Amino acid sequence: MGVPVAKGRVSIIVERCKSCGFCVEFCPTKVLALSSAFNSKGYHPPHVVEPEKCSGCDLCGMYCPDFAIYATKIAPPKEAARES
Repeated sequence: MGVPVAKGRVSIIVERCKSCGFCVEFCPTKVLALSSAFNSKGYHPPHVVEPEKCSGCDLCGMYCPDFAIYATKIAPPKEAARES
């Protein structure tokens, strides 16, 4: 058995994004990349490229000047009770 690693989930509000790239730049686990698609304002919002690497640290959300992205921690699954 190894040490459990924190898991997280990134949520992106595409229409708030203006493609500053701070979330991509400051993500310590390199979960994000700027998309080739456009939002309605003509910006390239980020998208999640490696969701399994997200730790839920929320650095992406802390650096976002438009509150367009945030990360949350995911609770680890509970182990099934062992029968005696």
